[in-house]
Amino acid sequence: MPEKFLIIIQAGEQDVGRVYHGLTYGQQLHFAGFEVKIFFDGLGPQWIPKLDDHDHIFHPVFKAIQSLGIIQGACKYCAEFFDVVEDVEKAGLSLEGGAQDDHLSIVKYVNNGYSLVVI
Repeated sequence: MPEKFLIIIQAGEQDVGRVYHGLTYGQQLHFAGFEVKIFFDGLGPQWIPKLDDHDHIFHPVFKAIQSLGIIQGACKYCAEFFDVVEDVEKAGLSLEGGAQDDHLSIVKYVNNGYSLVVI
């Protein structure tokens, strides 16, 4: 049974349920004792300014899960493409690149025993 999970949220603006479930799946795994990292990739980084907004319905959920230290950040390339770099940094999250064209590299996580969950 895998003990480490990398959850990649690629949900677009219309995919509210996918974003919520990606976050709460990470929370469930964390509370069950698994190592979890959550990243926003593809369309996903667009969610960070929304979730970090105090008026958004999922803001309390986002902040509670962020306080667990499992939300790592966003793909640097995708955050730049969608012009949310400052929003990602303001939310206290990191930008990760390093693969081709500064995209999030999943290889290093797979090589370190993480199972991928892409939402």
